[in-house]
Amino acid sequence: MAKAVKLIGAFGSPFVHRAEVALHLKGVPYELIREDLTNKSELLLRHNPIHKTVPVLLHGDRPAICESLLIVEYVDEAFDGPPLLPVDPYDRAMARFWAQFIEQKCSMPFWMAVWLDDGEAREGFVRETRANLALLEARLQGNRFFAGDAVGYLDFAACGLAHLLGPIEEVAGASLVGAAEFPALRRWVEAYTSDEAVSACLPPREQLVANFAGKKDKIKMAVNAMVQRS
Repeated sequence: MAKAVKLIGAFGSPFVHRAEVALHLKGVPYELIREDLTNKSELLLRHNPIHKTVPVLLHGDRPAICESLLIVEYVDEAFDGPPLLPVDPYDRAMARFWAQFIEQKCSMPFWMAVWLDDGEAREGFVRETRANLALLEARLQGNRFFAGDAVGYLDFAACGLAHLLGPIEEVAGASLVGAAEFPALRRWVEAYTSDEAVSACLPPREQLVANFAGKKDKIKMAVNAMVQRS
């Protein structure tokens, strides 16, 4: 009998989205447990006492697996189905390198470029974000997805660019990317969001807009406080 798979997640999280798509692509049945991160449950705190956030993967009776990209790698190795990471060791290393680039170099500048009030400081983050996007544009090398013709690990890592950039820009009243810029990334966004497994894990855009609109003031306060402390 197959061990039960449960995923503790939260609405609109790109990190949870990574885990969901990985499970969908592998054809793994799972239960999604929706978490309210403003009122964290005992279940979440018990299974992720270190970071206290989502996603958290529960597979049978074993201790939980936390952190989205680690969950993707676990799903890739634990279940049958199409490979999520490249098979070649060099290509796997490169995929992990660029995933870490997105995690460590792209996320924070993007957040600051969108939500920061200080015009001069914000412009610096806008330039950094656009430079990072140019690197990802070049990384696509004319391919449909980052690893070629099929959705995979690095596409999951970059998923926030695909389905969150537009709603966040709309709510924040900011525009980081011109209509004619980064054509390869634009084609990738269309290919990624229209993929059957991916689209099954995407909430409607209007729900994402409403979600960020409801948290706008809180996000801006946190971002500006972060800059003031640095």
